[in-house]
This record gives sequence, C-alpha cells and structure tokens, in this order.
Amino acid sequence: MPIDTATVKHIAHLARIAVAPEEIDRLTGELNAVLLFVKQLEEIDVSGVEPMTSVIPMKMRKREDVVTDGNRAADIVANAPATHENFFLVPKVVE
Repeated sequence: MPIDTATVKHIAHLARIAVAPEEIDRLTGELNAVLLFVKQLEEIDVSGVEPMTSVIPMKMRKREDVVTDGNRAADIVANAPATHENFFLVPKVVE
C-alpha cells in the first residue's frame, strides 16, 4: 500500500512535526522507499536461521542476581536535612 500525501500529513500531525508544504512530496517518496525496502526484507527466507544478538558468537556475561541493601544507607542520607535511622524525614503535606 503506497503512502499518499494525506497520509504523510497525518503522520506528521501525529508525530507533532512541522512539515512545510514543499517537503510533502519528498517525504512521500522517502516513506514509500522505506516501505518498499521492508517489503523486500519480508521476501527473504529466514527459516533455519537462529536468532542472535550479535554476528559474533559470544557468551553472555551474567552476574548473580542477589538482592542487597547496598550497605550505603548512611552515605545516601548524609546530605538530607532530616533523617531518622537512615530514613528521610519529610514534612507532612496531607492532613
């Protein structure tokens, strides 16, 4: 389905992009070229191609997923104007 000028104007409106009237025809051609390229990619047979995250085989580095408090509570609240037992004290705003 080719893109027409009305669709380009609609896309520009949705994206909140100001497009000058003289740019509409150029953008229409560019969007149609992108869609044509995507259509060509859909025609490629990728059955048997394994999904990959990189073209170079590599082992993913993982760290142990452990929940800690970071042992830095005192450093975090050090510059707070008011604290109590490593918690921030804030004034009451809702009664």
